[in-house]
Amino acid sequence: MTNFQRARSEEQREIRRQAILDTTATMLEEMPASAVSLNELSRRVGLAKSNVLRYFESREAILLELLDRAWQQWIADLPVLLDAGIDQAASVDRRTEQFATVVARSLAERRVLCDLLSAQAGVLEHNVSAEVAARYKRAAVANVADIAALAHRHLPELGNSAPQLIAAMIMAIGAVWTHSRPSEAMLAAYQADPSLTAFKLDFVTALQEMLATLTAGTIARASL
Repeated sequence: MTNFQRARSEEQREIRRQAILDTTATMLEEMPASAVSLNELSRRVGLAKSNVLRYFESREAILLELLDRAWQQWIADLPVLLDAGIDQAASVDRRTEQFATVVARSLAERRVLCDLLSAQAGVLEHNVSAEVAARYKRAAVANVADIAALAHRHLPELGNSAPQLIAAMIMAIGAVWTHSRPSEAMLAAYQADPSLTAFKLDFVTALQEMLATLTAGTIARASL
């Protein structure tokens, strides 16, 4: 366990903040956000829990910052993926399907991002101050705008509705992620009664279908 001394300068404080963020990020690679505790984080980073709370007001504040980091990393990778996966000469229907496919597949290995998005409204936006909530929401608005610009580049038929599509898309990602990870009890129920497996979702397939439907519907409404 690292033996931290009290930070004496802004530079030292920033080093502590980054150590807390990086340690939490490592924990998220090992466990879902719901299992990340301040006690275990404090033990790993080598600080008393009260000292961790000097840098972040709550566990949720740390996770919100990491959600924004993961979101921006995804946005940085999307342009190349969309350029490679969408044929600009194709019909709007074809490009809609390609857009949904690229987005869904790009998220398949981003477990941390999907996990945090699924917890965003119900967990992470609670137990934080208005200041932290507003700072996160401003970052989220900027992230949505960046993805909307990418979507509009490949699907200009979206018109001014691209931001609304992306906002709905983000909510869909969290919902599909949650429902595609059933509990042990639900898995046992599926095994015992195969007629229930209609409710068992594959994340990529379900998300791709939902995003294609959302995108097609948004384009149809934009043309009215």
